[in-house]
Amino acid sequence: MPHYIALLKWTEEGIKNVKEYPKRAADLLARFEKEYGGKVIGKYYTFGEYDGVLVLESPNDETIMSFLLEAESKGNFRSMTLKVFPIGEAAKIIEKLP
Repeated sequence: MPHYIALLKWTEEGIKNVKEYPKRAADLLARFEKEYGGKVIGKYYTFGEYDGVLVLESPNDETIMSFLLEAESKGNFRSMTLKVFPIGEAAKIIEKLP
């Protein structure tokens, strides 16, 4: 499955309700696995420019986009998402270079 890193930044609404965040995040990520067929590889709180990082596997780009748009529509965070390639997959792509 394709891999993604989502960099999360709380909105004003999200930070106002930060004490609820652990439960909201757990519920959201459980839905991602159950309803979207994805897999959570890692989840981290951070400080600095971003407030959290998710490492996810998703069946395809459309699924991850749908999931994140639905999640962001609740108004608690915004994300920047990167499609990433495990080293082994990247090596196979690089080997095919002319």
